Amino acid sequence: MAMNNQSGGTLFRFSAIATAVAATLPAMAQQDGGGRQLEEVVVTAQRRAESMQEVPVAVTAATAEDLQMAQVDSIAGIEQISSSIKFDVTNSAANSANIMIRGIGTVGNSRAFEGAVGVFIDGVYRTRAGQAMQNWLDIGGLEILRGPQGTLFGKNTSAGALILNSVAPDPDAVALDYEVGFGSYGKQMVRGAANLPVSDNLAVRIAGLWGEQDGYIEDPNGGDYNERKPRALKAQFLYQPSDTFSAHLIADWSDEENNCCYGQVDVIDGPMQPFIDTVLIPARGLEAPSADFDDYEQVLSGATDQGIEDGGVVLRMRWDLASGNTLKSVTGYRDWRISQWNMDGDFTGANILIINESLSTEMLSQEFTLEGDLGSVGPFAGADYVAGVYMAKEDIEAHHELGWGDQAQAYFDVYLGAAGIPAGVADASPGIWSDIDMPAESTSYAAFTHWNLDVTDDFGLTLGVRYSEDDKSGVMVRNYFTESPTAVFRLLRVQPGPVYSDDFGDSAISGTLAARYHLSADAMAYASYSRGYKAGGVNIDNTAAGTLDNNPGEVPGAVPQDPTYKSEFVDGYELGLKSEYLGGRARSNLALFYNEMTDLQIAQFIGTAFTIDNAPEATAYGVELENEFLLSDAFTLSFDLTHIAEAKFGDAPLLGALADRDFAHAPEWAGNLALSLDQPLTDSLDLFGRLGLNYSTELYTNTSNDYMRDAESQLAATLGVRPAGGGWSLAAWCQNCSDARYVTQHFNSPLQGPDSNGYVSVPRTYGLTLRGAF
Repeated sequence: MAMNNQSGGTLFRFSAIATAVAATLPAMAQQDGGGRQLEEVVVTAQRRAESMQEVPVAVTAATAEDLQMAQVDSIAGIEQISSSIKFDVTNSAANSANIMIRGIGTVGNSRAFEGAVGVFIDGVYRTRAGQAMQNWLDIGGLEILRGPQGTLFGKNTSAGALILNSVAPDPDAVALDYEVGFGSYGKQMVRGAANLPVSDNLAVRIAGLWGEQDGYIEDPNGGDYNERKPRALKAQFLYQPSDTFSAHLIADWSDEENNCCYGQVDVIDGPMQPFIDTVLIPARGLEAPSADFDDYEQVLSGATDQGIEDGGVVLRMRWDLASGNTLKSVTGYRDWRISQWNMDGDFTGANILIINESLSTEMLSQEFTLEGDLGSVGPFAGADYVAGVYMAKEDIEAHHELGWGDQAQAYFDVYLGAAGIPAGVADASPGIWSDIDMPAESTSYAAFTHWNLDVTDDFGLTLGVRYSEDDKSGVMVRNYFTESPTAVFRLLRVQPGPVYSDDFGDSAISGTLAARYHLSADAMAYASYSRGYKAGGVNIDNTAAGTLDNNPGEVPGAVPQDPTYKSEFVDGYELGLKSEYLGGRARSNLALFYNEMTDLQIAQFIGTAFTIDNAPEATAYGVELENEFLLSDAFTLSFDLTHIAEAKFGDAPLLGALADRDFAHAPEWAGNLALSLDQPLTDSLDLFGRLGLNYSTELYTNTSNDYMRDAESQLAATLGVRPAGGGWSLAAWCQNCSDARYVTQHFNSPLQGPDSNGYVSVPRTYGLTLRGAF
């Protein structure tokens, strides 16, 4: 399905545009005469506020205004901020949400997986990438740390980390911020935040969000799929009784009741598709979906009732000690619950397979850090450090039910007939035929320290080490399985698999070693080595210990399989150059990276079961380039490019078709080109805007098959007006302005032979947004 000639041509044009614009920079800078300069970007990649240009870490930072201009209000659009990062989700935020950086991530559908890219919101680690899917509320900025973050951010950051922080209460101002937006597909979005100083040492900030949007997968019989209805609240309290102590309490809650997320499109029809389209769907009095991919049509046997509720409390305390050091405490409690009822497990308009499932995670975490600046120490002209301990405990409850619809019997009479099983032999009677619970626990402990050492004014070292210990358990309890000896999954010898109760434990040392050298006042080069660690665990699935043939209760003498999977490790090597030039009007950051992975965790859906394997070896290497140029006082150009020269599994026989294959969602080339505008229209009114192009070459879309997505690009635009002194803004915007329609992930259709469906890109959307502040 790949189109290499199209990929190369588009990439050439993309690069040519950026090169042509960049070539005009010296002339533009000279004509403009200077004055305006790029603003300093401050990041917390090393747990302290520092200039991005001084940190020996590849990091991308975006302010709240940057996110608004790019129309990025959740992790779903994060590719527009950095071409090195990808996000993907299919039918379930609990199981299938995955974040990838530099081609590395935890790809696949699994309840057990914690991501290889750590997500930290207000200093608290979120164990599932799906917990970052809700619309961001009152977020002050985003940092994307690329490469293993094995010291300060610990386990499950073997590919990188995302850092988000809320807008803190202001003890010196009464303020009200608001946002009202309307758009295509019935989009409505209202956000608001109020800041109130209560006393000299207490400030409160309250924020809320309400939204609705219809789905973009149409049902030709009426209605649509994948609609969303987010709701969220956040309350913050900042208490500063003295100059040496502060306490910041953040309580948040969000909820969505959606018809989501089984809306997808038929891509490659298997032998059963004509029977489904011409017999089973019409038998329900319905019209089959269009065969034209671009119509984005599907018919499902029911509307999925999805509910996602996320809530928690964070307490951040800081003590400035008399010794000059700073002690910090971050206490977090999270409760995340998702349920999906009446899911169409066959992904067609025939009423065959019904899935009901839920997942909840409850997590308590505590971190203490001590940091300080020691000044000159021994042979070092300067030294600063962070030392800390971390503890977290997570309890997981998962429930899963499988049932046959009223057309399952007719379907399997035909489907199994092709395998020589006469009609009527297999039992696919309507109703629930499998009911299981899968509780799990996880406990983590860590101790770490991180040092910046200045050997001279120009040369410095960074050293970090972390010891992590993880203990996990997972159980599969079968509440019910049909007693019918000719049940479909018994005949297929898939279920019931063996019940199990297993434990996993591991410990690891990870860390960082980096050297940095200032070539000049505006250029810094660095070389680094980082070791990342992602804990293994116990697979949470009804076939995690094997199939029917591994079940002693079904086959005497059968031996269950091991449901555990190993920890993965990443050794990351990086060379970087960070520079500013043209009198502070241009900034370019370059990073060359090489990653060696051991026991890389892979989740696969093999038609009737979800498996987790470990690839003994894998490699990923390439180069990243980020640029920002002030073309004039009105125009700013941003251009970033990521080249993944290789992101490949090792040649291990146990990997089967994945042996020596490229990773999923790892394009060879990806880039962003954005032109921003801020220009006075009159003495009192300014025009602002952003035109952005996101591009990537062809890529594999899944680990469970070899289907590929062609090279694709998306155009996004924002144009608006605001008073010269601020106060409000009105902007028109569009996302995917050219209405590019393509498969984001192919998946093997369950129980339909060589049939593939696909989750698809969001079509063109557009709207108006009014923002303001008092």
